[in-house]
Parts: sequence; structure tokens; C-alpha cells
Amino acid sequence: MKKLIRFLILAVIVIVLIQYIPYTIEYFFPRNYNRYVEKYAAEYDVDKNLVYAVIKAESNFNREARSNKGAKGLMQLTDETAVWCAKKIDMDIYDILDPDDNIRLGTYYLSYLIEKCGGNEQNAIAAYNAGHGNVEKWLKNSEYSSDGKTLSKIPFAETEKYVKKVELFKKIYIWENEKKR
Repeated sequence: MKKLIRFLILAVIVIVLIQYIPYTIEYFFPRNYNRYVEKYAAEYDVDKNLVYAVIKAESNFNREARSNKGAKGLMQLTDETAVWCAKKIDMDIYDILDPDDNIRLGTYYLSYLIEKCGGNEQNAIAAYNAGHGNVEKWLKNSEYSSDGKTLSKIPFAETEKYVKKVELFKKIYIWENEKKR
């Protein structure tokens, strides 16, 4: 009898979870600031799901986020990167903590890295975290890349974890999109 009760309770829990998975995913994978994400993803030709995934991984949508390395805002840009990006897109005045400005600069930077990495999104994500110079060095090292174009191994554990996290988050955002159709 106890086994039957446990089974029934477990079955009810599973049914409830299945019923509410879409709401749970939306809660943990929000699309905050979608106006800016949609706008700049289109403007800089970056998959919007990648932008959402980077924001989720970098700041968990906390516009005031600051890292111990000096990165700030939703997309965790350093002052140096923000200044460089702003010059590239002729953006004279910006506030790195303003969601509009931060997403614009961060999405431009993602676009730049994707282009620099020959369209290889995984390399661009690694470069976003570890720097493009490191990715270029790794691609030239046969220990990390057999063809000089794709990374078979990422030597920084933090960056390897970051790439996997962003790729997973992107897949979840894509899945969430498909469920809404």
C-alpha cells in the first residue's frame, strides 16, 4: 500500500511538472529587454537566441551586474571593450549599465567576434570569454585544434565551461521559441 501511495504521489508530481515545464523554462530563461535584443540582433546579424544566451550566462539579466574583472552590465563588457566597440559603431555617448547601450555594444562585439572567427560561433563564444587573442593562439596549437579552424579542446577550464553553458542556453531559447509556435 505504501508503495502504491508513493507511486501515485510521484506520478502526480511528474504530471504537474510536465504540465508546467513551459512556464518554468520561461521563468528561468526570460526574454527581458527583448526590444533591444531583437533590434540589435537584426542590425548586427547575430542570432537573437545567442544574445539571450550570452546575457543569461554573463549577468542572468541583472543590468547592474559587475564582475571582479571590471566587466559591467547585462553583457558584462569591460570599459576597454565598450570604448572600442563604441568607436567602431560611431556611438559617441553611452552608459555601459543602460540596457539599450549595453546590448547594442555587446551584440556588436559578438558580431565582430563571429566574423573574426570565420563564422564559427563556438570560437566566437570562447573569444567573448577568454579574448580573441587567446582563441587565435589555441587555433594555431595542434594540441587544441587539428585543423586551425575549430577548437577540439579549450585549455581554460572556465572558458570551456562558459562555452558549454552558452551553447546549452542557446538551445533552450531555441526550444522555447519552437514551443510557442
